[in-house]
Amino acid sequence: MSAVADTQSHDPAGAATAPRPDAAPQPYRRSRRRLAAPLLFLLPAAVLFLAFLAIPMCYAVFLSVRGMRVTPGGGPFGIIRETWVGLDNYAAGLTDPEFLAGFGRLFVYGIIAVPVTLGLALTFALLLDLPRVRGTRFSRTAIFVPYAVPGVVATLLWGFLYLPSTSPLNWILERVGLSGIEVLEGPMLFPAVANIAIWSGVGFNMIILFTSLRGIPAEIYEAARLDGAGEWDIAYRIKVPLVGPALVLTGLFALIGTLQVYGEPTTLRPMTSAISQTWVPLMTIYRDAFTRDDLSLAAASSVVLALGTLVVSVVLLRVTQKRSFGES
Repeated sequence: MSAVADTQSHDPAGAATAPRPDAAPQPYRRSRRRLAAPLLFLLPAAVLFLAFLAIPMCYAVFLSVRGMRVTPGGGPFGIIRETWVGLDNYAAGLTDPEFLAGFGRLFVYGIIAVPVTLGLALTFALLLDLPRVRGTRFSRTAIFVPYAVPGVVATLLWGFLYLPSTSPLNWILERVGLSGIEVLEGPMLFPAVANIAIWSGVGFNMIILFTSLRGIPAEIYEAARLDGAGEWDIAYRIKVPLVGPALVLTGLFALIGTLQVYGEPTTLRPMTSAISQTWVPLMTIYRDAFTRDDLSLAAASSVVLALGTLVVSVVLLRVTQKRSFGES
């Protein structure tokens, strides 16, 4: 009797009532509440992702297969309408000599900017991680500060340092009877443009690598020193291999930044005739979209550039993951 009584509920008059069949079990309600909380926190990020990334990407793909064509009707010359053109815009972009030449200049720029940026960032991180080094906080801040300077401001700053009429280096050379250096002309152009990205990006990458170095257990260094290893051996044989994942991450960031170069050459363009309107691919895309008013061709070129960035990133990760992350 007691077992039966425990499974029934009673009203105030003492009559036993059976539980409602539509009542949800208590654990199920708790699980729904637990699931609703993370979804609620993810909702703002999901809305921003859809509004500023997913929907614009889908619209760019839609524009890339459309185009303005003359259709019959409306007079002897027809009517210009937006119609389906398939892959015509992609074919036009991939056969545009200026667009392809921009990738060649981008390759030369990246050969300079990416290795130098990563090399300096790794060097500074290793130096700041040395034992008994002084001024670590000040040095970290001083190296990181250029990253906080907006790209346009940094480009204008270096641009005035490059100009012969305002360059302090040229002023010194002229005072000693030597001719000035044309930094924004000839073979010095690529190092000059890459220098701006290097100056701005070393600090950010250095912080990532330095943080990764700080996560290495100190017992490893102590065991190596007991075995007679010097600081150079520790850096080359222990620190650099252990920060391999962070180095791959910074390399990926630098590579993506190289493929998206736009601000530096565009800002320097009024200062020199060596930088054309199509110097890098993004400048060609901007010209097609806002100068020639060909949004469809610009969208197709943007999709090609995005897919190229994705392919290069995936290949880089596949090549480096076995050695850096211990994966096959």
